[in-house]
This record gives sequence, structure tokens and C-alpha cells, in this order.
Amino acid sequence: MDKGFEKERFETLKIKASVAVKFRRFCKKMSRSQSMVLLLMLDFFEDNGISPNESIGPKMQTLETLIKKRINGVIAIMKDIEKNQTKPTVAMMKSLFEELEPTKKPLILEKEIPIKKNEIRFQEKKHTNNEL
Repeated sequence: MDKGFEKERFETLKIKASVAVKFRRFCKKMSRSQSMVLLLMLDFFEDNGISPNESIGPKMQTLETLIKKRINGVIAIMKDIEKNQTKPTVAMMKSLFEELEPTKKPLILEKEIPIKKNEIRFQEKKHTNNEL
């Protein structure tokens, strides 16, 4: 049974036999009951504001063409931005950072005093007195 419609009674509609066969085949493809398929069809037409008398084909093609034109326009805008704004800005930034890069100075370390190995650094004082 169809959910939400269990307590409703059935009505009959008069349609041609060939149309009924075609409709039943369509319902089997959809794996729904005839009532639910008919309800889905009606909801589709009402939600999209289209009539079964109109053909969707040209409208879909027109929509596709418009979307392609818009996409091409967006691509052109992005290429223009890249050419006139992004690349020059990147080049300017690179040149600024290359010039302002600090020169590497050696670290300040303790000064090394060369020690001569044979040189005597400390000597005893020689006193004439033997006093301490």
C-alpha cells in the first residue's frame, strides 16, 4: 500500500487501453503504484510550472547555451584578472623581497686569542729577599 494513502478509497478513470498499457509499463519502471506515479507526475508539472503540452527540449538547450556563455565569460574575467592584476603584483612582491632580504652577517662569537706555545705567560717574581 501507498504510505499515507492507506485509508483512501479508489476511484476509476476512463482512459484508452493503449494509454493504460503504456502507463502501467512506466509504473513498473518506476517501481511505484499507479496512484503514486500519477501523483508524482502532477507534482512535477505543478512545481516546475510547465504544461504537458509544452516541449522541454528547446528550453533545456537554451538554458545550456546560456550557462556555457556565462562560464566562458567567467573564464575570460579570470584570465584578465590573472594577466593584469595577479602576475604584476607577484612580480612586484618578488622584487621587493629580493632587495630587502637582509645580508647574512656572521654571528658574534668570543674572540679567539692566538696562543703561542713556546711563550711563557706567567713568571715568578724574583725577590732579592727570601721573604714571603
